[in-house]
Amino acid sequence: MSEPRPTPRRAALLTLGCARNEVDSEELAGRLAGSGWELVDADETADVIVVNTCGFVEQAKKDSIDTLLAASDIAKSHGAKVVAVGCMAERYGKELAENLPEADAVLGFDAYPELAERLSDVLDGHTPAPHVPVDRRTLLPISPVQRPAAASDVEIPGHAWVPNLARTRLSDGPVANLKLASGCDRRCAFCAIPSFRGSFLSRPQDDVVAEAAWLGMQGVRELVLVSENSTSYGKDLPGGTRALSLLLPRLTHVPGIDRIRVSYLQPAELRPDLMEVIATTPGLAPYFDLSFQHASPSVLRRMRRFGSRKDFLDLCARIRVLAPEAGIRSNFIVGFPGETEDDVAELEAFLTGARLDAVGVFGYSDEDGTEAEGYDGHLPAEEITARVSRITALADELMAQRAEDRVGTEVTVLIEAAEDEDVECTGRAAHQAPEVDGECVLERGSGLAVGELVRAVVVGTEGTDLLVSPRETVPRSELVGSGARVSG
Repeated sequence: MSEPRPTPRRAALLTLGCARNEVDSEELAGRLAGSGWELVDADETADVIVVNTCGFVEQAKKDSIDTLLAASDIAKSHGAKVVAVGCMAERYGKELAENLPEADAVLGFDAYPELAERLSDVLDGHTPAPHVPVDRRTLLPISPVQRPAAASDVEIPGHAWVPNLARTRLSDGPVANLKLASGCDRRCAFCAIPSFRGSFLSRPQDDVVAEAAWLGMQGVRELVLVSENSTSYGKDLPGGTRALSLLLPRLTHVPGIDRIRVSYLQPAELRPDLMEVIATTPGLAPYFDLSFQHASPSVLRRMRRFGSRKDFLDLCARIRVLAPEAGIRSNFIVGFPGETEDDVAELEAFLTGARLDAVGVFGYSDEDGTEAEGYDGHLPAEEITARVSRITALADELMAQRAEDRVGTEVTVLIEAAEDEDVECTGRAAHQAPEVDGECVLERGSGLAVGELVRAVVVGTEGTDLLVSPRETVPRSELVGSGARVSG
């Protein structure tokens, strides 16, 4: 008589922060599943709750702490453990462990390859020593490290063999993030990311295409390419900085993938060839996520960045010559040390002239170990809050106007929520990125399913959201909408 199989240990993953963190969580999930663990929701009596934290800005760190505390309350109800991983765990390590006893362990990035073993140790009462942070820019190699050969392969009919990747999707939606690179070599005065994410490291093109093919086999229809700085992709690979211009057209031929979106572009590094590829290649969303951060030359120089209002307006104009309906979004920091009223006025003038589709506004806050932390000219917190409110109000008004400009145009919408009694049918057009850029709301009774592409006409707006009337579904093989104006 055979002995009963042991019950697998169960883990729940909670993710905070950016799209890169979401990919990390799916890779961690793949490692756990490959080691025989069962993935469950946090309220399904998990043996361990893994919180993938964010350590980018003060509010993100607060959210991470709050989530760890909430996870601890859930864990106490059924004797589970709580483990912190991710950027905040990597950045603060031992300090976080000492000040947050609710976390049973704090693990850095180096623990990821053996995560299953580390979690088993925690459950067995052998808590590992908390991670001791180091400046990761001193650890990573200059040239890329090849991914180890996969234990098994998957064949795509009519295409090359690709590795069976150690990643488990944590969502069954039609959109997935795909990581181009890790780390960053820029030295922006306000940003601590390079110190805990390390120096810039591109993934080989074949590796990226292989993962895209795997995602296409999982039902994904749109890929969002993420990194800390996508315009640097390939500078450490053969072919140099033209690598992204060469990679993007390859990705458009991956079976099942209908739309590809590139995020995190640096304005100073957006070369004309890459701009043209993104704006004009069938299958690529004409979408430009540009990290402007400000428009005043004096503030940008203090940030250790480049550009000006004139430079950035010219860049937006050149994009719209290539693709008049292209989506352009950016984030801005206000209240940076030394920022004057004239600097704020310069930013307002840029926003008014640029007609951006989406704008994120953040108040400056000191980050440990950054150059700006030691600057003079820090503004009072109440003044920073007032400037955030002022710029946000202007941005909201301008984004709504930009949305109204699209009334009467045709868009191709990827359906992400199907209609039921309580939920409207919603999706996104090519100029709208997930979660941050508004969405398209379709007329009731459309009968469309999640994952379908549909051509639709914009008939109205609600803020940045577009109200659209569907016309026809789009076969998988066809290009997403051009945004051309239609009659009727």
